[in-house]
Amino acid sequence: MTDPNAIQPSELDQLPDRDPEETAEWQASLDAVTEAAGPHRAAYLMRRTLERAEGAGIALPKLLETDYVNSIPTAAEPAVPGDEAMEQRITAWNRWNAAAMVTRGSKYGVGGHIATFASAAWLYETGFNHFFKGKEADGSGDQLYIQGHASPGIYARAFLDGRLNEEQLDNFRREAGGNGLPSYPHPRRLPWLWEFPTVSMGLGPLSAIYQARFNRYLTNRGIKDTSASHVWAFLGDGEMDEPESTAALALAAREELDNLTFVINCNLQRLDGPVRANFKIVQELEAQFRGAGWNVIKTLWGTAWDELFQLDTTGALVRRLRQVPDAQIQTYQTRDAAYIRQDFFGGDPALVELAKLLSDDKILECFHLSRGGHEARKVYAAYKSAVEHKGAPTVILAQTVKGHTLGEGFASKNANHQMKKLTVDEFKNMRDLLELPIKDSDFVDGVVPYGHPGADSPEVRYLQERRAALGGPAPARRVHPVAPLPAPAEKAFASFDKGSGSQNVATTMAFVRLVKDLVRDKETGKRWVPIVPDEARTFGMESLFPSLGIYSPKGQTYEPVDRDQLMYYKEAQNGQILNEGITEAGSMADFIAASTSYATHGETMIPFYIFYSMFGWQRTADQMWQLGDQLGRGFLVGATAGRTTLTGEGLQHADGHSPVIAATNPAALTYDPAFAYEVAVIVKDGLRRMYGEAAPGEDQNVFYYLTVYNEPLPQPAKPSVDAIDEGIVKGLYRFNTAESAGITPPANAPRIQLLGSGTAIHWALKAQQLLAEEWGVAADVWSATSWSELRRDALEADEALLRGEERIPFVRQALQGAEGPVLAVSDYMRQVPDQIAQWVEQDWSSLGADGFGLSDTREAARRHFGVDAESIVVAALAQLAGRGEVKATAVKEARAKYGL
Repeated sequence: MTDPNAIQPSELDQLPDRDPEETAEWQASLDAVTEAAGPHRAAYLMRRTLERAEGAGIALPKLLETDYVNSIPTAAEPAVPGDEAMEQRITAWNRWNAAAMVTRGSKYGVGGHIATFASAAWLYETGFNHFFKGKEADGSGDQLYIQGHASPGIYARAFLDGRLNEEQLDNFRREAGGNGLPSYPHPRRLPWLWEFPTVSMGLGPLSAIYQARFNRYLTNRGIKDTSASHVWAFLGDGEMDEPESTAALALAAREELDNLTFVINCNLQRLDGPVRANFKIVQELEAQFRGAGWNVIKTLWGTAWDELFQLDTTGALVRRLRQVPDAQIQTYQTRDAAYIRQDFFGGDPALVELAKLLSDDKILECFHLSRGGHEARKVYAAYKSAVEHKGAPTVILAQTVKGHTLGEGFASKNANHQMKKLTVDEFKNMRDLLELPIKDSDFVDGVVPYGHPGADSPEVRYLQERRAALGGPAPARRVHPVAPLPAPAEKAFASFDKGSGSQNVATTMAFVRLVKDLVRDKETGKRWVPIVPDEARTFGMESLFPSLGIYSPKGQTYEPVDRDQLMYYKEAQNGQILNEGITEAGSMADFIAASTSYATHGETMIPFYIFYSMFGWQRTADQMWQLGDQLGRGFLVGATAGRTTLTGEGLQHADGHSPVIAATNPAALTYDPAFAYEVAVIVKDGLRRMYGEAAPGEDQNVFYYLTVYNEPLPQPAKPSVDAIDEGIVKGLYRFNTAESAGITPPANAPRIQLLGSGTAIHWALKAQQLLAEEWGVAADVWSATSWSELRRDALEADEALLRGEERIPFVRQALQGAEGPVLAVSDYMRQVPDQIAQWVEQDWSSLGADGFGLSDTREAARRHFGVDAESIVVAALAQLAGRGEVKATAVKEARAKYGL
């Protein structure tokens, strides 16, 4: 039989052994140690040898896991500067007020989370006291991604600092009155405090990586020196199961983002129980991050464990810690010393002997209380090592106890995430544990009091002095007063007014051509951030490669294969294009960082992210909500849009619904332009509104979603229609009438209004001809550039009516006096145009591409969905027949004529 432990030939080094005798000596030494001292000693020596090789820069595979102990030895821990006793008192006040805030709010049934901050308090406090730079520091300060469920602790600290008052704490999770606090970090709800929304778990870590990367992008492009800024992301160990949490680890390592630190609070619990009941989440995460190229620091055990490790002369304690699954460590937290002696120490003679040297109090101190994440000295050592490490991002795996200091009823209990309050007796026990000067008489009518040592107390002065030394309060969001960007030259937009003549141009290409002109603008051109997920050539953007360059911190270390071509693949350290590869999530994270740079860095950037429309809102809609939450500005461009336009690709690529999803986002202005000049007008107005002089009452914190098509068609000249730009921006204008289209309908011909958006307007224009020539019907054609903006305006009119104000929705104004019924059509499901149906006074009907997509030609797909010109004719005749304006037999004749 083959020995399963023997080295297989495929595992051997393919290089010839230049000295087999020396190799044999090394192998014999390992065999000797194994025989004399056992396999554990041999494994220990091999690990230490590999660590030495790694430290010496010798090219060997890295160890993916290390022992279940602290990465930084006790002897190497630096002293914590400042007053540790004072910081202990400050942390105690914050623990108390965080718990009091949630408990007091529980009477309203609004919920809240206590246990998360209780476990992570020192992870935050150490950073606030010694590391996190504020907005007045060099550069832009640090960027802090706070774990969402820890928000009560951040509010408690802001209360101690005088930035919040008791009324606001009492309005935690009660915002309707106007003086409340949002449940979680939310810039749109509390824009002076929160910079990044993080409670949609997994998006925080992904965004933090791309924020650190965008900081480097700004520096390398000469926009702003951000080298003094550090990105800190505070995460939960359970959160790391979200695919977005680890999606970009390789990017961070590949680009050597040593301006980034992840702090993962490893309290071993997720929302309903252990993160890894039968395994070890810390070891799993260590292997994952090490394998991706990160610097890993484990901060697991507190000072009480130092003595135990000194007594562990055989390595039995370290071996046992590697064996015990997380759920059992959680159990130790709740059991007595006798249980721990038996279960943890009792299975190994060496551990039995070690346990004899320990008192019950010592065992309980270690297993109940002493975790690395609960001690300022251990956390400080980890943070200092992280910010000093160069050449790679760092992850700190800090072990804590969920519910720490909240009492036996909370600590490590599976249900503690859902536990929203403490009893008065539990608060009194917590007060005694934290040594806070709160009297029993302060509990009036059983209500827990907030605690504050006084605005001029030593604690508050110390807190404020530390923050002043680090550059001001944190977290904080600042929108620096910057001058509006000057409008680009009118020439770039006006060039589309004359149309394309006989040349076929898709609206995707029109958008790219427009941007190509705008990035040449001397004033604002450098502020454009083109973002694309590995489809630049699909969208015709390869012409931007040599002129703008693709951003790479390494520059271009190779000679591109197409170097002799005009549009060669050019990478550059100061490149402007972010070409992200196949990652819509990463591209959206790029977009969010760029779109909020006006606040984060005081530098206005104009991102546009172009993507297959099917793979935008459907795949990354959660990030688009994050974008709105974070008050981002910029242009999202859904290209190759529509359900029938992308020939051959079929079901998985056929977008018939992105405008529906986009319409649900209050920050998204969704447009479906039909013509190149409409694209130009919309982009021009978007630049004005988001980056220039917004009109009174206009919210600048919006973003635009444009759907553009890959169907090359002649682009018409801009019609000479009154207020056409206003109509384009507001969502509707009459493109032509039957008469202006050169059609002479019969006298008293029945009339219908055809509303089309995007590429569908071309089917409507063809239907206009067929209706006149073959059925004697006059049709006017309208371009509906934005169904959702028409709806938004109508909803605002309805709200005004409730306030006693008379306002007529724009869609009703535009269609006022238009004869006949209305038939609306788009390349999306009928729900898209039907958004405005209730505000249209005329008889309403719609056509759309409902259902799943399919692979075929455009013509066949449109006939399948019943949206082609002939189908529009039949639907129009049916609508008119229902009104008695054409004969009912005309509908049947038309179906037969067109083969429907």
